[in-house]
Amino acid sequence: MHDVYINSFGCFLPGEPIPNSHMEDHLGLIGGQPSRSRALVLRQNRIKTRHYAIDATGKAQYTNLDMANRAIRDAIEKSEVSLEDIRYLATSTTIGDVMLPGLASHVHAALGIKPIEVASFQSVCASSLMALKSAYLQVKSGEHACAAVSGSEFASRYFRPGFYEHTDAYKQTGEVPFNADFLRFTLSDGAGAAILENKPNARQLSFKIKWVDIRSFADRFDMCMVGGAIKENGEWRYWGDYESPIAAARGGALMLTQDFDLIKQMIPVWMSHYLALIEQGKVSIDQIDHVCCHYSSQSLREETISHLIKAGVMVDEEKWFSNLSTKGNTGAASIFILLEEFYRSGRVKKGDTILCQVPESGRSISGFMLLEAV
Repeated sequence: MHDVYINSFGCFLPGEPIPNSHMEDHLGLIGGQPSRSRALVLRQNRIKTRHYAIDATGKAQYTNLDMANRAIRDAIEKSEVSLEDIRYLATSTTIGDVMLPGLASHVHAALGIKPIEVASFQSVCASSLMALKSAYLQVKSGEHACAAVSGSEFASRYFRPGFYEHTDAYKQTGEVPFNADFLRFTLSDGAGAAILENKPNARQLSFKIKWVDIRSFADRFDMCMVGGAIKENGEWRYWGDYESPIAAARGGALMLTQDFDLIKQMIPVWMSHYLALIEQGKVSIDQIDHVCCHYSSQSLREETISHLIKAGVMVDEEKWFSNLSTKGNTGAASIFILLEEFYRSGRVKKGDTILCQVPESGRSISGFMLLEAV
């Protein structure tokens, strides 16, 4: 078995940073009217700027696979290897450009390299750690010496007015349901990547992967963040069960929605995963030098910290690193974009330990990873 190292990170953020005041200039006004939820949502998430892969006319400037391809190439440029050294590729995303085939096949084609092994992971935020763990195990087992992992999202294409204006609910009330409007002002676009090898860098710091631990708590929760279904009379109705895609769109099944109240119920369960890792000896609070935690809003961070303090397991908040306010919530790409900025921040030195967390509200998944700078 081999030790595994993340030897570089890559990032691609489309277009210029979009401030809060210009969000609807890109996403569009639903029914020609500004959202009444926008200010409330932005007060909760405290995101100041984000990036969109659509322009001010709503036209796509990139695809999901374009962004993943560019992030991987950026990671390669910052590494000590070449594209041809990649022998395993794992991609992660919430929704790809097409329903099938998987995103990894498209990214492989875009990279233009010889036949390799690929794997596509589709979930929400935690799909990033699913893909990374698969690459970690591939390299650790000796199956491959070099792997590339990406996380990429193109959420804004689902937030244009046409995805809401034609729904029966909007026609009847003139309002977008809050559980849908909330996501319009929370999610954004971008891609991140990492290069994994069975040896550390010769000329720069590497992050040795100590372990990756992922747990699903879907046995305890209903769906929370959903695309492709909507509840009717307390029962989920899936988009494919309608008589046509047009009928599914009218029924609201093609909107992205999230139950914000249900997320709050998940926080203590995610914390129980953290406590279990402490009990197992995988996490020693006094030995953690940095925390890189993906979270969708500042309000959820504050609630999480409150639980951690009460339980006596809080890592000093000065050790936390976040770029949510400037890069936004990019779902599966977030942890890679976060670590890429952290890596070049100058905050990390040889011997430091970095605890990473990626919670997912889809149907409740919690992921942790421990890294050591070497």
